[in-house]
Amino acid sequence: MTYDFNADEVFQMAEELERNGADFYRTAATKVSDPKQKDLLNRLAEMEVDHEKRFSELRKSLSGKEKAQTIFDPDDDSAGYLKALADTRVFFKKELDFSSMKQILKGAIEAEKDSIVFYLGMKKVVPDDLGNPRIESIIEEEMGHIRLLSKELLAVK
Repeated sequence: MTYDFNADEVFQMAEELERNGADFYRTAATKVSDPKQKDLLNRLAEMEVDHEKRFSELRKSLSGKEKAQTIFDPDDDSAGYLKALADTRVFFKKELDFSSMKQILKGAIEAEKDSIVFYLGMKKVVPDDLGNPRIESIIEEEMGHIRLLSKELLAVK
C-alpha cells in the first residue's frame, strides 16, 4: 500500500529539516574555537532559520487542494510521523564528527546531499495536482547550500 503526500506535508518536513540543520550548525559552532569558523557556522544556522521561514511562507501560500489530506487521519498521526521522518533522515541518526572544521563541513555537505535525495524521493510521492512542482524550490535551496559549503571546504586549510 502506498500513500501520497501533499505539498503541505512536504513543506512541513522541509521546515523540520531546516530546524534540524540550524541546530546542527549551532552545535558545531560551540565545538570550534576559531572566531571566523564560529561566525561562519552561526551564519549557516541563520540561513537555515531563514529557509525555514521561507518554507513556512510557501506552505501558507498553498491552495486548498495542495493541502488536502490524502488519507483519513482523524487523530492527526501523520504530523508525528512526518516529524519523526524528518528528524531521522538528514541531520540525525548519524555519527557526526565535530573534530575539525573540515569534518564539520564534510558532514554538512553530506547532510545537504541526503536532503536533496530525500526531496527527490518526496517528489515521486506528491502528485502534480497536490503541489509537486513546488518541491523543486526546496531542492534548489539545498543545492545552493552545497555550493556554499563546498566553497568553504576548499578554503579550509
